[in-house]
Amino acid sequence: MSLASTAANLVTLAEGAEHGGNHESLNPYLTGGGALLALLLLLWITTRFNRDR
Repeated sequence: MSLASTAANLVTLAEGAEHGGNHESLNPYLTGGGALLALLLLLWITTRFNRDR
């Protein structure tokens, strides 16, 4: 594939995603809250194992 044909394919792909790309079942607050909870859990686990400080 040449660079021009690759660029044309990428433009065609990007034009088809104008609706935003979000799935209807994804709630951004639930996703963000779950990620925050997971990171806080990892932080808590890390601080429990690092008792020498």
